[in-house]
Amino acid sequence: MGAVVDLNADLGEGVTDDPALLAVVTSANVACGFHAGDARVMAAVCGQAAELGVVVGAQVSYADREGFGRRAMDPPAELLTSWVLEQVEVLTEIARAAGTSVEYVKAHGALYNRIVDDEEQARAVLAGSGSLPVLGLPGSSVLALAAAAGRLAVGEGFPDRGYTADGRLVPRSQPGALVTDPDEIAANAVALAARDEIRTVCVHGDSPGAVAAAGAVRDALQAAGYAVRGWV
Repeated sequence: MGAVVDLNADLGEGVTDDPALLAVVTSANVACGFHAGDARVMAAVCGQAAELGVVVGAQVSYADREGFGRRAMDPPAELLTSWVLEQVEVLTEIARAAGTSVEYVKAHGALYNRIVDDEEQARAVLAGSGSLPVLGLPGSSVLALAAAAGRLAVGEGFPDRGYTADGRLVPRSQPGALVTDPDEIAANAVALAARDEIRTVCVHGDSPGAVAAAGAVRDALQAAGYAVRGWV
């Protein structure tokens, strides 16, 4: 069992208490405007992250604000690459002005799930994100391709989500997709952290009890002997 685990959350989406969540997590997946967020929100999150020493990552998405990035889309690879590049570049500029930097990329929503198996879209995400480390589901195409290209591939677990028998996330439209009890989420986080392929656990920032869940996760991980800090 590793002694260190990162705790990340989705921020800048306009649906949670970003300052309270930033006080708990060690990495922030910042929405880059395509599914949520805007320049003002990105600047606020990056500024507080810089003050607290929270690592900043670009949470890239399909161009789908209406569907919060959770609708399946089939953009041509070149277009998806340009979408990812635009999001990373925008956040990079804002982060730099706030005194920090973008240290990784993580897909959001439908794109995250798509690049578990879709190599074409996974390659497009990688092409648009330069040499940044990549957060993703263990066993996914995007992490395998990133590792093959010499990029850092960081396995991620979701204590507030249900898993299928093959290690995929249960679709949100199906029963068992979401875990809402903070104690259960915390116990799941400790179990996930014990897996060799998991270096970071994520609490979804758009969940109603996100701050309480993140606090419970951090407390449980520390009680289990983990140092909770950024993997960077």
